[in-house]
Amino acid sequence: MLLSQRCEYAIRTALYLAAADRGGYVAVREISEALNIPRPFLAKTVQDLTGAGVFTSMRGPAGGLALARPAGQITLKEVVLAVDGADIFTECVLGLPGCGDRKPCPLHEQWAPARARVHDMFAGATLADTAARTLAGDFRLALAREAA
Repeated sequence: MLLSQRCEYAIRTALYLAAADRGGYVAVREISEALNIPRPFLAKTVQDLTGAGVFTSMRGPAGGLALARPAGQITLKEVVLAVDGADIFTECVLGLPGCGDRKPCPLHEQWAPARARVHDMFAGATLADTAARTLAGDFRLALAREAA
């Protein structure tokens, strides 16, 4: 798992908002239930994304979350940076400080080009494009709920 669970939730939430495309706010409760994300966990994630200018929020009965800009102007990289920072795009896959061409880890030769591809994928993927593919391909954004 290269992304933290919070980052996975952040991406899923951003895609949910982009796919909803209601032009207004979506209740946090709705998002939490639809994506099967615990509300307290979602609240912290939303704070990071709001602080980074990816989401906007409004309190009250008509409040909730919305994208701060059009979905076509927000990349998945922005979401990752807001929650996990740049480590996935810059750091050693084994977490070894100073890993690089001069002092590589055993996976450096494989990870460095893969890391560059991961960066390019996240930097080139907008919420609009990814949400459209999600809807067109009938992809899921939530984990399956356990039977009660």
